[in-house]
This record gives sequence, structure tokens and C-alpha cells, in this order.
Amino acid sequence: MVCFREPGTDLTGWLTYLQRLIEQHAATLAVLQVAEEANHAQMGGDGGFPAVREAIVQGVVAAKRIVRRLGLPVAIGCNSTPITDPAQEFWTDLGRRGGEEFVDALDYVGFDFFPDMGRPIPPDRLADAVTAVLTGFREQSVAAAGIPASVPIRIGEHGWGTGPGRPQERQAEVVETVIRTVAGLAGPLNIDTYEHHALRDADSANPDPFHQLGLLRSDYTAKPAYSVFKTLAQHV
Repeated sequence: MVCFREPGTDLTGWLTYLQRLIEQHAATLAVLQVAEEANHAQMGGDGGFPAVREAIVQGVVAAKRIVRRLGLPVAIGCNSTPITDPAQEFWTDLGRRGGEEFVDALDYVGFDFFPDMGRPIPPDRLADAVTAVLTGFREQSVAAAGIPASVPIRIGEHGWGTGPGRPQERQAEVVETVIRTVAGLAGPLNIDTYEHHALRDADSANPDPFHQLGLLRSDYTAKPAYSVFKTLAQHV
């Protein structure tokens, strides 16, 4: 994943950087995500930079040309977090800017989401909430850009942070519910990848749950979710 943090509008350096990055890592590169969560400017998002949408469109197209020229089996994509805007302005704008060339260059669309983190969801409603947000992403968000259902979705980030009032046992339940729900929707929504946000906590002593998203504590001891994840990885 390559963030876009250029404050100006000249994309010459950005496109040169992408080319050099691909060439430098050609022997081991498998996936390249162009920009990060550009639909927002909050924590982790590239949306605060004025040229980011054009950088995505031009970057995806340029990166795909480079990997084709070099004969590399590298998947090129971009991503977003959940979008509640009925007009889907972010994805509509990407489709308008890029047209068929942009859509044809996409090997996947990425989706980052953290259900029950910012807004609590009752345990008995979590699976339905996950189903709704993933279905909305496929049928409303990426469809607004003209991206067909044949382009797979990759769950690039998912997690549930532990901490005060957020028991580790609940993390294990959330991980199991979300992964099983994603697996059940893999066929209907063409989801080909799930990635948990973090193997290890950034800092288990920090009460902020975003520092405790790991399946392991920061001393590498396992939380209950670790064994759940291992079992699901083998059997789901």
C-alpha cells in the first residue's frame, strides 16, 4: 500500500515513484494498492490531499501499464472505508475521472472496516450489519464507479480492539462472526481476500483500543482471538 501525501497537484513525482517502487520490488511484489482510504481525511486516510483522486486514477493506470510491460503478476487496486453518502460521490468521481481505462486496470477493490469499534453493535446483530455494509460496498459504492462484479473485493483491514471495557473474549467472538460472515458472502459478492488488521498489538498498555487491535499482545502472548483465527484460517 502506497500512501499519497503530496500537498500540491503535480503528479510527476508520484508517477515516477510508483514506477521505481515496482521496479525495485519486482521480484517479490504481489499486490500494489494505490493510496490509502482516500474517501476520508481522518486517521490513516489520504483524503485531505487535493490531488489524491487524480493520483489514484493515474496511479492505477500507470502501475498496470508498468507491470504489464515487465510481465509481472502484480494485482493493482485502490480502496475505501464504508461510505454512507447515498450519492457515493467518492466512487462516482473516480469512475468519472478514470472511465473505462481506470476500471480495466483494476485487479481488485479494497475495503477497510472495523464494525463495533466506533459505533457499538449488539452481538446478535453483528452478522447482519457486516452483511449490509459489504453488500452496500459491492452494490452501491464500487458500482457507482462503473466497476463490475467481476472485479474482486479484498478485505484489506478488519479488527476489533481490546482494552478497558472491551474484553478479549469479545474480540474472539467478533473475529469469528466477521470471518464466517465474509466467507459466506465470498461467492455472492466476489470477495477473494480477508486480512486481519494486526497480528500484534501496537501497545497493550495503551488503553486506546486502536493500539490493541492485535491477535497477540505486544509481548507476543496470545489473546483468545488468536486460536480462533488459526482455526478459521484452516477450516473456513
